[in-house]
Amino acid sequence: MSKKEKTKLLYDVLGSAHVQRQELLFSCPACNHRKRKLSVNIDKNVFKCWICDYRGRNIRRLVRRFGMFTQLQKWDTLSGRIDFDKFEALFSDEKLIETKPKVDIPEEFISLCSPHVPATGQHARNYLRKRGLTDADIVRWKIGYCFEGEYRNRVIVPSFDDDGDASYFIARSYSGDSYKYKNPRSSKNIVFNELFIDWNEDLTIVEGVFDAMVAGNAAPILGSTLQKDARLIQKIVYNDTPVFVALDADAREKENKIIETLLRYDVELYKIDVEGYEDIGSMPREVFRERKQKASFIDRDNYLLLNLLSAI
Repeated sequence: MSKKEKTKLLYDVLGSAHVQRQELLFSCPACNHRKRKLSVNIDKNVFKCWICDYRGRNIRRLVRRFGMFTQLQKWDTLSGRIDFDKFEALFSDEKLIETKPKVDIPEEFISLCSPHVPATGQHARNYLRKRGLTDADIVRWKIGYCFEGEYRNRVIVPSFDDDGDASYFIARSYSGDSYKYKNPRSSKNIVFNELFIDWNEDLTIVEGVFDAMVAGNAAPILGSTLQKDARLIQKIVYNDTPVFVALDADAREKENKIIETLLRYDVELYKIDVEGYEDIGSMPREVFRERKQKASFIDRDNYLLLNLLSAI
């Protein structure tokens, strides 16, 4: 009965469909192609558009993105979504719009985005180039540096919240200082560069900001252990965003806790192999893309097995 009701609900959300064996073929609302090329399999809980490659392992994403909230509630009821009432209490709009951390970018900050960088910025620019960053990366991440003051001889990578306000910044030494990072005394319970994250696309969780620059649509956890009420967890669950986890090889315990938390809320989850590299930031981008394509899908059934095999 549930499958019949789910099918009817999908018709309400996506329109009419052709039935082909176990699959329903809809017009894809992501690319609006004239032919019905969005294949949905309710039994396997997967969907894929054969034109634009919009895909996922949780049909709920389709209902959330293209349906109404009442339709999403009905889908969750039909799917027996775990702790729905608790989910609503933890991740309500009120909780998401609570007071967010704000910081001031250092007064001595000088942007590296200009084509005419002062001579004092050449060491900072050379440091970034050695890390494989391009001019486009520098502009996208609004990177600058400080030549004087508390953060002298450090690259500054600012973070902006979804209102466009500065919420944090990373200050990385480029002169060989024994303290590589000297960051502001502010809460790390933020989504780094939240302003530029697309929650409708898959998101990669990484360790640091330079890892995120390689990974693309990514969120660094800044070395923190994410609690279940962390803003990053809230935003992922609230937006039903598929997640790729790619933490440093020596952060297995931290990675396991994050995976367990996300599985609790039925997040579509994948694990990227970082073996052979210190971190994602040291990985060539083409290698990262290849490994992302080969990432292991994780659910409650296979998580324990994968964890045991990785420990061997």
